Amino acid sequence: MATVTVNFSDEGFALIKKFADEKGITPSELLRQVMFDWLEDEEDLRDAEEAYQEYLKNPVTISHEDFWRELGLNEAV
Repeated sequence: MATVTVNFSDEGFALIKKFADEKGITPSELLRQVMFDWLEDEEDLRDAEEAYQEYLKNPVTISHEDFWRELGLNEAV
């Protein structure tokens, strides 16, 4: 396991500690969770931008009914 050291002002650490205490976890665990959530959001944003760029190359859409039919789920329509 790797260790990373981050410096915070006393006020910044107090805020982190307050939120960690409220969640019943350590400040380290809070920061780890927040970091991975942020990374996941960034990855989702990148994927969405790539999908949008692909859509701009061929901006064809289909109805919900056709979408379900293509999936073989036309009974749900």
